Amino acid sequence: MPNYAGYGTGRRKQAVAKVWLIPGGSGQIQINGKRPLEYLKRDRLTVVVGEPFRVTDTGDRYDAKCIVLGGGLAGQAGAVRHGIANALVDADVEYRRALGPAGLLTRDPRVKERKHAGFRKARRAKQFSKR
Repeated sequence: MPNYAGYGTGRRKQAVAKVWLIPGGSGQIQINGKRPLEYLKRDRLTVVVGEPFRVTDTGDRYDAKCIVLGGGLAGQAGAVRHGIANALVDADVEYRRALGPAGLLTRDPRVKERKHAGFRKARRAKQFSKR
């Protein structure tokens, strides 16, 4: 079992990601045993996942092993990004200077609004009939 440089938990919508950083890597990210593009299926989401490594310029120092559960692909990508950022801070506190202002350490608080009584969804009312 490899020794880990840092651990972080990331959350976004209903998704939760556990991230371990492996020192001496080459910026490889593994999500549930797969490559990011293979798992997330969209280039845009793979860019989101690698953002903390780009901001701190540490792509050549660590590999990331991620386990993510819940939510959809976009939420999981955001959770992995948040987890990698937290793991980088766990590995070295100096990364907080770059990650904090970039907004990568803040959990995105937006979640689905609950359904309200008398409505079909959270805000979608029943169809109005004049007659």
